[in-house]
Amino acid sequence: CIILNFKDQDKRKAVTFSYDDGVTQDIRLIELLNKYGLKCTFNINSELLGKKGTLTWDGQRISHYKIHPDDVKYIYDGHEVAVHTLTHPKLTTLEEAEIIRQVEQDRLNLSNLAEYEVIGMAYPCGGVNNDDRVADVIRKHTGVAYCRTITNTDSFDPQENLYRFNPNVYHILQFDRLMEMGQRFVELNPSTPQIFYIWGHAYEMDFKPDYWIKLEEFFKLISNRSDIFYGTNKEVLL
Repeated sequence: CIILNFKDQDKRKAVTFSYDDGVTQDIRLIELLNKYGLKCTFNINSELLGKKGTLTWDGQRISHYKIHPDDVKYIYDGHEVAVHTLTHPKLTTLEEAEIIRQVEQDRLNLSNLAEYEVIGMAYPCGGVNNDDRVADVIRKHTGVAYCRTITNTDSFDPQENLYRFNPNVYHILQFDRLMEMGQRFVELNPSTPQIFYIWGHAYEMDFKPDYWIKLEEFFKLISNRSDIFYGTNKEVLL
């Protein structure tokens, strides 16, 4: 079983966040995280940094602008930068050499921008975006030490396989689940370590006017608990 890296060993519960794509909405998200003393890992495609785009969902069009590479270090200061591949391909469709290039070169690029060694990762794309083959390639041939999937689990228990680590809930797009699990987590008095892991994309917060309000409601629920450790993915998992 994983020995959790809680700075305060008296705490048996940890909360961590993971957000993907390195979009400009991360700036507002970080301001909110910092307000409540919460920590997040941001998974970034280094070859897409600085790109401009839009997304449409349910008739609503929003910006999908990527952070400029020169801004990575100071925007994400106090949080963690992690791999999301160079260009966001589905890794399960790629040959081994391209998997390694997409992951390891992104890791090296981000390490240079962040000015520390990047060792975390989240798999890109929806659906079945990972498998044992890809995880084994990453484990053996890159400097990545953990990889997050998009498969939600109801369990807060530590997981054996850090290269296919499952989160708990997809933030605001599963708001009822987010609040229910959050309430259950704060009420826990566990005898063994427990992790509450939330993931998403900051741009999704712009799809509806009340999404930022709802996310802050969750932050109020989960933050400032004396029995919870708040850390980045690296601080909690490794």
